[in-house]
Amino acid sequence: MLLTIDIGNSHIAWGVFDHQTLRGSWRLATETTKTSDEYGILFVSLLGSTGIHPEDIEGSIISSVVPPATPILEQVAETFFHHCPLLVTSEFPLGLTLRYDNPQEIGTDRLVNAAAAYHRYKTSLIIVDFGTATTFCTVTRQGEYLGGAIAPGLKSSANTLHFQTAKLPNVELVRPKGVIGTDTVSSIQSGLIFGFTGLVDELVTRIQREIAQPATVIATGGLASVIAPISRTIQEVRPFLTLEGLELLYRRVKGS
Repeated sequence: MLLTIDIGNSHIAWGVFDHQTLRGSWRLATETTKTSDEYGILFVSLLGSTGIHPEDIEGSIISSVVPPATPILEQVAETFFHHCPLLVTSEFPLGLTLRYDNPQEIGTDRLVNAAAAYHRYKTSLIIVDFGTATTFCTVTRQGEYLGGAIAPGLKSSANTLHFQTAKLPNVELVRPKGVIGTDTVSSIQSGLIFGFTGLVDELVTRIQREIAQPATVIATGGLASVIAPISRTIQEVRPFLTLEGLELLYRRVKGS
């Protein structure tokens, strides 16, 4: 079995694949003050709840955009699963030609998403990842990674609105009944949900115009399921795209 770990700014998304089948997936808060032992105990406990034991794990791969957390999770793999994990870089066999000015600047989660999506669809793609930031990645039908856009995240914006104002509450990120809010909570929900949907649709439309070719629009990330149903441009949601990409890259590196 393969352990796949994606370390994001807010959450660590991780899962276990049995060959190419995802057996289970989990999300933990990213806390750089937590020790490898604390994370390791959580990993082993959650795996045990599905009948998976540490000795069942035969390899692991990590994508990280949080440098201080990377060695902590590396130590988890080494101490609790007894092997050294692969760390994704822009030098991995992505199956893409990187047209970015400095490929080392690209978040490895974006590269993993692009590799997974292009492997699956083999066409022009716009991948929208709803994480701490909302990222847009553009891939041509020839497999060229062009770059994209980075916007604030939906949850990050909600938190900023709450913590930077005196009276606005923190709200649940769900679609309100209408655009015109009739109280403070629904007004905030309207601005966030419909506002971010408009942001996504406008950026996707402009990207498609710029590349001058129709692109399949894939959404992933924790809040993709909130925005996708009311978006004009998102065509499919793949909630485990990053983990699927990690499994793909592990097979490519290992040649199996």
